[in-house]
Amino acid sequence: MRRKYNIKNAEELQAAISGLKAEYTMQEERLVSDAKVYVKQYSFKNLTKKYLTPSTFRKADDQLNISSRVMSFLLPVLMNNTLFRGSGFITKTLVGLATSKVGKSLDAEHLSGIFSNVKSWFGGAKKKIAAKRQVGYVDYGIPPDSETY
Repeated sequence: MRRKYNIKNAEELQAAISGLKAEYTMQEERLVSDAKVYVKQYSFKNLTKKYLTPSTFRKADDQLNISSRVMSFLLPVLMNNTLFRGSGFITKTLVGLATSKVGKSLDAEHLSGIFSNVKSWFGGAKKKIAAKRQVGYVDYGIPPDSETY
């Protein structure tokens, strides 16, 4: 875009230069702020917030069975290294076969249910302790169904 200026003296020239500098600095600030918004839109944090949610994980898990595949490999290793550490080769093989079959049947919904169930066991203990600490209302006065009340 080409502008035509009708400048007749030095003061008008200086005024036009300062006006153009102000316009360019405003455009620069606007461009920088728009670029920051654009970059922030595609930052790692916003992409994970947008695309890596539990619902998208469940959708991907329904299509690809990621959790069942991982559990079919992880569960036998976990069982053989913890509960059946000193067992023999045949026992470890049988445990590996059985837990791999169980791992294949687990999906994201089963895992989230198991996790919430285990979490409730530990969360319930805190609630019971807090309930025991609270002292209930004890009234040693006259009962309301007595004749003297």
